[in-house]
Amino acid sequence: MTIRVLLADDQALIRAGFRMIIDAEPGFEVVAEAADGREALGLARTTRADVILMDIRMPRMDGLEATRLIGADDNLAGVRVLVLTTFENDDNVVLALQAGASGFLGKSVEPEDLLNAIRVVADGEALLSPRATRALVARFLDHLRPDGPRAPALDDLTDREREVLVLVAHGLSNNEIAVRLHMSPLTAKTHVNRAMTKLGVRDRAQLVVLAYQCGVVRPGDALPGD
Repeated sequence: MTIRVLLADDQALIRAGFRMIIDAEPGFEVVAEAADGREALGLARTTRADVILMDIRMPRMDGLEATRLIGADDNLAGVRVLVLTTFENDDNVVLALQAGASGFLGKSVEPEDLLNAIRVVADGEALLSPRATRALVARFLDHLRPDGPRAPALDDLTDREREVLVLVAHGLSNNEIAVRLHMSPLTAKTHVNRAMTKLGVRDRAQLVVLAYQCGVVRPGDALPGD
């Protein structure tokens, strides 16, 4: 199966570099390029790309707004956004995760890491660089307007799903959750998916943000059992 990638960045040189890396890898294909967020949104709807590499700062419509609109479009539910950033401690990266992005990458990423990140996000199995994302969320959450579900929304979770939510927020993958809770990776994935469905979030990135917003996990909390 070929992973279809859409490149969205206002710098043609950056798009050309990513295209060269991606198109040279078997099983990958760059299906289109966009120079701004509005163009990226239109191409997302027409190309049916699996993953969009989305810059944040672009003219006409920035990547943050484009990501928000993609995340709100039920017809694009299978499209994953991977945010590209020059500064990985940018507040906008957290906002992009809230808007529906599946993770983020620095523009200086190594080719092998870029390809692996696209695979991970396309598969939907795990949030890219979860520990780095968790640290970023913890650092900037206090400065953002919380607009996610509050604690009562957690009442629908079973004890096991709540336990899994905490581990996801700490950055554990499905395999790591499975080992810690003595279950199969498939069972761990099922619990994660059920938690996302009950809480109305699109992916693990939003699940991490929600866990902090609801106070299930707080910055500085130790991993349970450690």
